[in-house]
Amino acid sequence: MSEYLAAAVLLIGAFFMLVAGLGLIRLPDVYSRMHAATKATTFGMGGILSAVILFFQAAHVATHAILAIFFLFLTAPVAAHLISRAAYRKGPGLAPVTRLDEYGPYLARERSTSQTKNDINSHN
Repeated sequence: MSEYLAAAVLLIGAFFMLVAGLGLIRLPDVYSRMHAATKATTFGMGGILSAVILFFQAAHVATHAILAIFFLFLTAPVAAHLISRAAYRKGPGLAPVTRLDEYGPYLARERSTSQTKNDINSHN
């Protein structure tokens, strides 16, 4: 019975990986693609590693898989966020279909504040 449950969880994880792969092909800009890639990492690999736990039912396998899931859920969203911020600052702009840009006004304020501080320091 646990084999069927493991197979179902494995298929769910594989489905997330498939949808993320399609998202990487179909989505319009680097930021949307980064979102799809992060979902593949967290949910897809989380499902696959959960299926490994259910199938093997060994303590050492479960320990390693749980640690891998924990570190994936901890690091993948943070890394994607930082890469997206760096891409926004240096890379391509948003796709024309993007309606909301929440980071743009913040970045403009940050740059103007930084420029003001540089002007003050250069006059002293």
